[in-house]
Amino acid sequence: MKLKSILLASGAVLGTSFAASAQDMADSMTIVSWGGAYQNSQVQAYIEPYKEMNPGLEVVTDESSGEAVTKLRAMSEAGNVTWDLVDVTAADGMRLCDEGLAMEIDHDEMLAAAPDGTPASEDFGGSIVSDCFIPQIVFSTTFGYRTDMVDQKPESVCAIFDTETYPGQRALEKRPIGNLEWALICDGVAIDDVYNTLETEEGVERAFAKLDTIKDDTVWWSAGAETPQLLADGEVVMGSTYNGRLFSAIAEQDQPIGMLWDWQMFDLDGWIIPADLPADRLARVKDFVKFATDTQRLADQAKYISYGPARASSAPLVGKHAELGIEMAPHMPTDPANAKNTFLFNYNWWASYRDDLDSQFQAWLLE
Repeated sequence: MKLKSILLASGAVLGTSFAASAQDMADSMTIVSWGGAYQNSQVQAYIEPYKEMNPGLEVVTDESSGEAVTKLRAMSEAGNVTWDLVDVTAADGMRLCDEGLAMEIDHDEMLAAAPDGTPASEDFGGSIVSDCFIPQIVFSTTFGYRTDMVDQKPESVCAIFDTETYPGQRALEKRPIGNLEWALICDGVAIDDVYNTLETEEGVERAFAKLDTIKDDTVWWSAGAETPQLLADGEVVMGSTYNGRLFSAIAEQDQPIGMLWDWQMFDLDGWIIPADLPADRLARVKDFVKFATDTQRLADQAKYISYGPARASSAPLVGKHAELGIEMAPHMPTDPANAKNTFLFNYNWWASYRDDLDSQFQAWLLE
């Protein structure tokens, strides 16, 4: 199954009970994710159900996924890895795998097959981008804007650079990913040429020059929950964040926020297991992961947030929001109405160039 097929699926098949003997399994587990509405969707869809199946299990949740690579490097060097399971983007998962900080797995051995018997490797298909990466969701980074602070509805992602038509502060993520691509797109670079351009010194300089035009008007965020809050407080007129965070602000909190889907950036998110966990902790994590990534559980997560499950068999099971009762498929980034202009984030490319461009980006911020 190709990644394109997964991206076009927008939705989660009755799973199997994974209740297992607690013998030889740790009685506690630290799960690291991104906080906010996304981590809450994980808690609701599979952490709480798993705890109910395993009375007495303590699950500690951490919100440090944005610093996963740095912190796992430090833990490994200190010989004290305290995390058991970490939610990361595909590019970060590939980096951690390449550095030996994440455990390589056999997806068909560790993960449940689809209800019809299709092996996990086929059900997840092209979303398995690394021997260490366990896919969960397809998401996008896109833009939200205050509907009551604009005179005309923005239609193009390049509105972020148009301070004349859309005066006011913007919010952009405090890292190069996404920002450099949008800067080049809005500076006239053809979509198919973006990464080739970024491989040149001149291309990187061109992207930073475009970002210079709004640098003084930008609030830089590190956590996905920040932009929705900045928008809700009226501190920014528009800003980038993950589509599920905007869905939560719009549909659940009824904030005066609109969604801009133009050139949204598709990406993958999933789990990695830190390398060299003690046997009892690894046994617990493997038991949890098999449960949490089965067909039904990934569909259940879509009841709480508008991210598309990475398993093909989960898509037909995406239904209504657990509390609002609204159909979730139209709110997925993969819905045809939302996916007219999409940019497929190149996680392979970023896995290779991330460290260097991170350094350049942080230096640019300090200029």
